[in-house]
Amino acid sequence: MRPLNPIDLSLYLVLDPELCGGLAGMVSTTEQAVAGGVTVVQLRAPQWKKLDWLLCARELKAVLAGSGVPLIINDHVDIALAVDADGVHVGQSDIPADVVRTLIGPDKILGLSTNNLAHQQGVSAAIVDYIGVGPVYPTGTKKDAAPSLGLDEFARLMQTKPLPAVAIGGIKAGLCAPLIAAGADGVAVVSAICGQGDVKAATAALKKEIAAVR
Repeated sequence: MRPLNPIDLSLYLVLDPELCGGLAGMVSTTEQAVAGGVTVVQLRAPQWKKLDWLLCARELKAVLAGSGVPLIINDHVDIALAVDADGVHVGQSDIPADVVRTLIGPDKILGLSTNNLAHQQGVSAAIVDYIGVGPVYPTGTKKDAAPSLGLDEFARLMQTKPLPAVAIGGIKAGLCAPLIAAGADGVAVVSAICGQGDVKAATAALKKEIAAVR
């Protein structure tokens, strides 16, 4: 069995170019969020052309160098390979996880989005390192998001999670602790960090909330 690639999912930042104010804002947000204690950074910019993805990924890789915080690329395996990112995250309708694993090799982190029990039962620990479960709550930052689960259904899914799991979807300050208590290994946030007036302070507050229930 392939050993899971280690990843600290506790506070997972998914960057949003609109909330951050473009490429430079995403880089600045990342710098401040890392200072505040974020543990993973994912580049997600579905409306961008590939060149912008590449330029931003390069800058993020440079900012994160030496921090211990991995850079995950959403969907675009080619961009991840081009900048030697730490991993890739894909959804149920993207390139299948087994194909992504073949492309990125055994040592890169691979995450997969799940929304229900059938999705979870289809996950192979020989291929995937962690799952993103959600949306837990309604979200405006992902236009094609599935219907939200709610805390109770999320907790039920955590009882049978096949891998370390990060909660995602509509998660803001004050909502992290119940998700960790329900069995999540971490929370993924967008607007709770992106676009905040004081990114470092907002990140630190989320980190404190998570630490209080671990």
